Amino acid sequence: MELKIIDKTGDEMHLEIKGETHTLLNMLKSVLLADSRVQIATYDMKHVSISDPVLFVKTDGADPIEVIKDALRVLVSQCDEFITVFSKAVEA
Repeated sequence: MELKIIDKTGDEMHLEIKGETHTLLNMLKSVLLADSRVQIATYDMKHVSISDPVLFVKTDGADPIEVIKDALRVLVSQCDEFITVFSKAVEA
């Protein structure tokens, strides 16, 4: 995975995420939209096999880098919770 900041202002960011698909971007977008600081969170992918997705985030003035970092922490926490629950379920 490679990241390229295409554009960043005080409350907006365009971020190209090379090597990723809808799987990660949909989860990230969902978590971002649940954050009250986020006004817009979306991504564009011209074609899954020939283009890399570009994530766009607009906040209410919060630093989009910090907002994205917070969203990623939430995703990691959700994955950790799933691992715990799954492990208990398969042990039973």
